[in-house]
Amino acid sequence: MGVLMSKRQTVEQVQKVSLAVSAFKDGLRDRPSVRRGGELPGSRRGTVEGSVQQVQEEKEAEASAPGVQEESSSNRAAWERLRDGRGVEPEEFDRTSRFTPPAFIRPTRKLDDDKPPDICLEPRESVVNDEMCDICEVWTAESLFPCRVCTRVFHDGCLRRMGYLQGDSAVEVTEMAHTETGWSCYYCDNLNLLLTEEEMYSLTETFQRCKVIPDCSLTLEDFVRYRHQAAKRGDSTRALSDEQEEQAARQFAALDPEHRGHVEWPDFLSHESLLLLQQLRPQNSLLRLLTVKERERARATFLARGRGSTISEAECHQARHSWFCKRLAEAPSCSVRFVDWPTFLRENVIYILAARPNSGAIHLKPPG
Repeated sequence: MGVLMSKRQTVEQVQKVSLAVSAFKDGLRDRPSVRRGGELPGSRRGTVEGSVQQVQEEKEAEASAPGVQEESSSNRAAWERLRDGRGVEPEEFDRTSRFTPPAFIRPTRKLDDDKPPDICLEPRESVVNDEMCDICEVWTAESLFPCRVCTRVFHDGCLRRMGYLQGDSAVEVTEMAHTETGWSCYYCDNLNLLLTEEEMYSLTETFQRCKVIPDCSLTLEDFVRYRHQAAKRGDSTRALSDEQEEQAARQFAALDPEHRGHVEWPDFLSHESLLLLQQLRPQNSLLRLLTVKERERARATFLARGRGSTISEAECHQARHSWFCKRLAEAPSCSVRFVDWPTFLRENVIYILAARPNSGAIHLKPPG
């Protein structure tokens, strides 16, 4: 049987519900949400008096937390910029306490790493740069610095605040980033970041046995001594031949193009990392390290020099020189051998990777 209510009781019940609903709506509209703790026993939650008390408590919390209001206003401004499609300049960002380099996780090799990747000559791959700065993750209408290897883009102000642009390097980046040569970001400029944890452990162990001090420059004497000690690893009677010492001297000269008499640590680390990759990884695994931009550049070079589906070995050497933007110390080939697209890519993958560092300080022996 239903419960009968008088007209007066019905009006009072409706008024109570209306007051509770209006108080709830006012709280949502005029105040930020505040997470309440557990209700105490005997609380008046669910009544009109409880609703009024809840609004009063939350108004007091709002008055005692001005930081919440400031954060709410900044969030509203960010949403308005996003809605209107307006960008924000890096100078407007205040991330003094949070502007730290992003964490880097070393890659891992997959089970099918040594299988031939599916890199066809046609159709060509589309290359699209990112729209937002990789550091501040903000879009601006101003010019960004694109990386020639990956699709990341950067603000010069963000690069300065991260410590990647110091002194005259900002002018160099400005001039290089929008040229045909291009500029490599701090990810792609360091070939050591291509090593897995196991490969990095092997390289670190070699440095420790050869008594190489990290973050220190090396002279020619240090470099040749390191080569001797690395050659004796596992065989104390083994030593470098005269030809190998000359090869080490040419490597040092390539790592020191300005003839300062020493090799900077980043250049030495990238060089040794690339040599380790060449020793431990099959060509198919190295091909998987290439980015879309690198594959497209190799494809464009092959199509420009080739006549059909093959190019000559001499044209292959010319492409190699163009990647390095300088002449390599290797004799021109008199062979009339022709190579197809997969062979061209496999034989040049190590040179494509070696062209990543901005300094270009890599010296490699011709393959074969």
